[in-house]
Amino acid sequence: MPFYSDDIIEEVRSRNDIVDVISQYVHLQKKGSSYFGLCPFHNEKTGSFSVTPSKQMYYCFGCGAGGNVFTFLMNYENFTFSEAMEALADRAGISLPKQEMTGAARAEADKRNQLFEINREAATYFYSLLRSEKGKFAHDYFVKRELSPETMQKFGLGYSDKYSDDLYRYLRGKGYTDDVLKDSGLITIDEKRGAHDKFWNRAMFPIMDPNSKVVAFGGRVMGEGEPKYLNSPETMIFNKSRTLYGLHIARRTKKEQFILCEGYMDVIALHQAGFDNAIASLGTALTSGHANMIKRYGKDVYLSYDSDGAGTKAALRAIPILKEAGITCKVINMHPYKDPDEFIKNLGQEAYQQRIDQAENSFMFTLRILERDYNMKDPESKTKFYHEVANRILEFPDELERNNYIEAVASKYQVGFEQMRQMVNRMGTKVGLASEPKPLKSGVQKKQTREDGMMKSQRLMLTWLVEQPSLYQGVKAYLVPEDFTEGIYAKVAGELFSQFEEADGVNPAKIVSMFADEEQQRQVAEIFNTSVDGIEKQADFEKAIKETLLRIKQNSMEQKQRNLDPTDMAGLSQMIEDKRRLQELEKLHISLK
Repeated sequence: MPFYSDDIIEEVRSRNDIVDVISQYVHLQKKGSSYFGLCPFHNEKTGSFSVTPSKQMYYCFGCGAGGNVFTFLMNYENFTFSEAMEALADRAGISLPKQEMTGAARAEADKRNQLFEINREAATYFYSLLRSEKGKFAHDYFVKRELSPETMQKFGLGYSDKYSDDLYRYLRGKGYTDDVLKDSGLITIDEKRGAHDKFWNRAMFPIMDPNSKVVAFGGRVMGEGEPKYLNSPETMIFNKSRTLYGLHIARRTKKEQFILCEGYMDVIALHQAGFDNAIASLGTALTSGHANMIKRYGKDVYLSYDSDGAGTKAALRAIPILKEAGITCKVINMHPYKDPDEFIKNLGQEAYQQRIDQAENSFMFTLRILERDYNMKDPESKTKFYHEVANRILEFPDELERNNYIEAVASKYQVGFEQMRQMVNRMGTKVGLASEPKPLKSGVQKKQTREDGMMKSQRLMLTWLVEQPSLYQGVKAYLVPEDFTEGIYAKVAGELFSQFEEADGVNPAKIVSMFADEEQQRQVAEIFNTSVDGIEKQADFEKAIKETLLRIKQNSMEQKQRNLDPTDMAGLSQMIEDKRRLQELEKLHISLK
C-alpha cells in the first residue's frame, strides 16, 4: 500500500468537506449545528445518522458507524485507504505524490495488481470462448437455462476449453510467469502433471468484488465429471468467507432488502426477472464475514434457500448469524419448487414477488421447523414444545419484543397469551433473565448492553473538550492523557491535548486518520460523539463536567495505586501529590464563560 505523509493526508481530507461528500450518497437535513439523514449502513426509518461540519466527522447513533471522510468512502464504496485517498484527491484536484515503498510492500502491491490482471484476462478469454464454436455446448446450456444474451453479458459468463492447459498457454503468452500464475488460483503446477488449468470444460461464472473487479471463478462441468461445481481456491485477492456473488450489482439496488440465495443460477435468474437485489454466498455456509459485508450496505435479508432439507438447515444456520450482525431476516417460501430459478420458470415474476411480500418472520420460521420434532397430538410432547418455545423467547433481551413474540406464538398455536407469558416468566425466573449470555453462533461476542460507566465518563470528557474548547484551559492543570485508561482513549486524548497546544486548533477528524483499523476509527468517532440527556442549564452542565472530571481522576489514581511497587519512592511521592491535587479539584469551580 502506498505511504502518504500526514500532511498530504490532512490536505486531502481538509479539501473535501464531509457534508458535501456524504450528501452525494445520503439525503441530509440540517438540525442545529449538524446534519441528519437515514444511515446508509443499517436499515432505519428515523434518521439517526449525523454529520457534524465542525468535527468533520459522521456518526450513527443507531448502529455506531462513524469516522471521517476517508472512513465513509472506505465503508460505503468498500475502498481501501489508498483508493479513498485517490478518489478524494481527484475530487479536490490534488495531485498525489508518487510513493516510495519498501521492497516487500512494492512486491506485495505488484503481485495483487498482477492477480487482478490475470483474473481479468481469464474472464475476457472465457467470455470470448463461450461465443466461439468451442463454447457452443456451454452456450447451449445457458440458453437451455433460459438466459438471455443480455444476462450472459451482464454477468460475464464464459467457457473454459476442454484442453486442460489451454488457459495456462494463453496466460503464458500474455507474459505471466509460473510463479504468479500458481498463486492466481487458476493454474496448478506439480511435478507429476506439470502446469494445468484449475478449470477446463466448464461453464464459467466470474466472481467479482463489490467494486466489480474479478477476483475468482466458479465453473460448472459440461457433461460428466466431478465435482459438478468448482470454485477458485482462496488467494491474496479472494476471501471466500467475505465474498458474495452478485453483490457488485445488488449493492446499488433501490430495494430495501437483499435476497440471499444458494447458487449462481438462482442469483442470475432473479436478476433477469427484475430482482436486482439477489446475492449468494458461493455455495459455502454463511459466515459472520458475509453478514458484516451485507450490514455495510444497510439492507434487510430475505432468505431464498432451497426448500429441501439441506436448504432448511442452511437457513437455520444463517438466521442467528444475521441476527447477531443486527440484520433483520425473513424467509421466502419456495414450495412447491426447489429454488428461485425453478420457481420463476414455472410461476413467474409476479408470483415470486407475492412470496417476498408474504415472507415469514425468521423466528416464526425456526419454530415451524422445530415443531416437526414434536408430536403435537401428544399432550406431553406438546408441552415440551411450548417449553422450548418459551426458552427461545427468553433470548430476546427487550421485554416488549418478548411480549410481541408471545402474542405471535399464542395466535399461531392457539394457546392463551397470558398462559404463554406466565410460562416465559417462570422460565426466566428459573434461569435468571440476567444470566450469562449464550456464546454467539459466529464465535464473536457482543458488547455488554449496559455500557461501562467509566468508559462513558472518559468519552464524555473528550467530547466536551472538542465541543467546548474553552474547557481545556480549566482542566489541563488536573487532567493528563494517561488518566484516560480505556483502550485507545489515552492515545486519542494525547493527540487532542497536543492539538490544543498547537496554533492550528482542534481537529478531531485528523485524529481518526491516525488509526488504520476500521473498528478503531469507529471507536474514535464514538468517543467524539458521546452525549448525556437531561442537562439543559449552564450550571448543571458545569456541575456535570466537574463530577465527570473527578470520576476520571479517582479512577486513574486507583489504577496507579493498584500497580504501584511499594519500593517505588518516586511513585509514592507522585501519589501523594495526586491526592493533594484531587482535594484541590473538589473545591474547583468550573466556568465556561
